[in-house]
Amino acid sequence: MPGKEADAPDAPSKPYVIEWPKYEPLEEWLRTQPTDKWKENFDNDGFLIVHNLINDECVNIYKDLYMKLLSGEINTDPHRQDLGWYNPQKNKNQENICQIMWPSLYIPTLMEGPLHERVSAINKIIVGPDAVFDFDMLIAKGPNTDTSTPWHQDESYWPDMPDKRTATCWVALDNATVDNGCMWFVPGSHKKPLREHRSAAKGAHILQCDCTEEEGVPQPLPPGSCSFHTGRTLHYTRGNTTDNLRRAYITNYRPAAMVEWEREHNFSHGKPGVDTTKRSDNVTIVRRHLSDQNQ
Repeated sequence: MPGKEADAPDAPSKPYVIEWPKYEPLEEWLRTQPTDKWKENFDNDGFLIVHNLINDECVNIYKDLYMKLLSGEINTDPHRQDLGWYNPQKNKNQENICQIMWPSLYIPTLMEGPLHERVSAINKIIVGPDAVFDFDMLIAKGPNTDTSTPWHQDESYWPDMPDKRTATCWVALDNATVDNGCMWFVPGSHKKPLREHRSAAKGAHILQCDCTEEEGVPQPLPPGSCSFHTGRTLHYTRGNTTDNLRRAYITNYRPAAMVEWEREHNFSHGKPGVDTTKRSDNVTIVRRHLSDQNQ
């Protein structure tokens, strides 16, 4: 889901550095997974669930980094916006849906950990050996913000791309449930024509299409597990009606030639910066609003 681009911001002065703990080598981790079924399931359903992508120790590293970004300790203002800005603000000092594009610009060592290594390997299986990293983002739904992400197909944002093979990986960092905003997918929707999309509201760059929960299936995930979906797979998330934060880390991969095609067409998923006018009055999630279990 792209952000509207703005003038290029200054580069972060002192990128945060992660000291990754020792983790299971890629080949050993792959042997614990049903890799022979991944491509078949992804092609048949339009999505794939992978459990235990990262362990609890790594999940906690991502949670800590997430809080540094959300709290403003690491300032990401040029890449931060409220995806639900067009709805009434549900909670003071909190976005309806907080999106931070390109967190890897602020924390380059994100790219060096087990998550990216394993997600890259999975993409080379389900998308193809030419699949490379395109962009990353964070999407957080704060406690009791109750703002849904509308049904849509990612392909609606780039209908003219010659090769539409892609996979978006959505990693749960909290226990993702129906009530706090886990992903929903419509199985097999990637095999049907792209549905007609429209702006979610006047002036919004967020697109939506007609679809219902009756068509889809929810995919609750424990922390450290993830889903992958194609660009044409219908998906959505409910709003968060719980007292806890729901955090997800998201990456996108596609053929290297298509990443080059995007950049040639000035499409970089908000890398120069997003339209910061599309914000709630106060975009900072303050730590005191979050319960201790979310730290």
